Amino acid sequence: MIVRWNLEELPATLAEVGIERPFLIASSRWASLDLPPHAGHLSEVPSADPRVPADADGILCVGGGSAIDTGKYASALSGKPVVHVPTTYSGAEWTTMYGVRSPDRIMRGGGAGAHPVAIVYDVALTLDLPADVTAGTALNGLAHCAEALYAAGQSDEGDRQALAGATLIATALPRVRESPRDEAARRELLEGAAHAGHALALAGLALAHAMAQALGGTYGIPHGAMNALCLPPALEFNRALVPDAVARFDDAVGGGDVPRRLALLGGFENLRQFGVPEGDLPRVAEAAAGRGGNLANPRPASAAEILELFRRIY
Repeated sequence: MIVRWNLEELPATLAEVGIERPFLIASSRWASLDLPPHAGHLSEVPSADPRVPADADGILCVGGGSAIDTGKYASALSGKPVVHVPTTYSGAEWTTMYGVRSPDRIMRGGGAGAHPVAIVYDVALTLDLPADVTAGTALNGLAHCAEALYAAGQSDEGDRQALAGATLIATALPRVRESPRDEAARRELLEGAAHAGHALALAGLALAHAMAQALGGTYGIPHGAMNALCLPPALEFNRALVPDAVARFDDAVGGGDVPRRLALLGGFENLRQFGVPEGDLPRVAEAAAGRGGNLANPRPASAAEILELFRRIY
């Protein structure tokens, strides 16, 4: 994967991967950016029908996780390469997997087979991120780091990326929350998210993401916020299964209570605040139990166990 750290490098990066006429996927929020000429523009993000024009030789995607998933879906459908310009800390830019959501953010499916070839980061694109999006997507990245240490695809390189990312995210996020336009802190947070995304691509997902995906996909609520809430109970579940891996994560972030404290720092207290009906929890737990992340956990949690974890954060 080619990785660059300034938007000014985007034209050269596109040329490097052989894209001359990209199909642009970006919401209207980014209309003011000086982007290279493109063969069409999709501004409805997320979109369940990202058709790539025949005369486009690649895809350029600018935005957060929903936009990037839309870009990866378009790449998988068309077979064309995609270059990502992430504007949040989701880490989705590193993987070939994607979710398909309706415009109201309800999950309608998903798949794999995208062709990401390059990433261009620029801290300036993150300076105006709202506080909840900043914290939620950063904590999604933190969950990527934790799970890379014990998911089925765990590896030495994945561990290195995960531990580096966890430390950067845990130390930079409080500084960003205190001073949102602190470019140095934003840069560290973005670097942490890049490590986290790399770790995700190497290792895959585990229990916390299965829980978060089941909740977010059912109710159309932010994936980052759900990871912020689901990571602490999932870590406690896995502490009994893989204590050494969880201890390494604790050391990297500065203590076992840090994920919960960071969630509260982001304003994420419980599932009730997002309108999740308590009576639905058994059904959502059943859905989470069957997701790939749970099946890749050191031991898959049963639906009854996941229901108990949901109740702890309700």
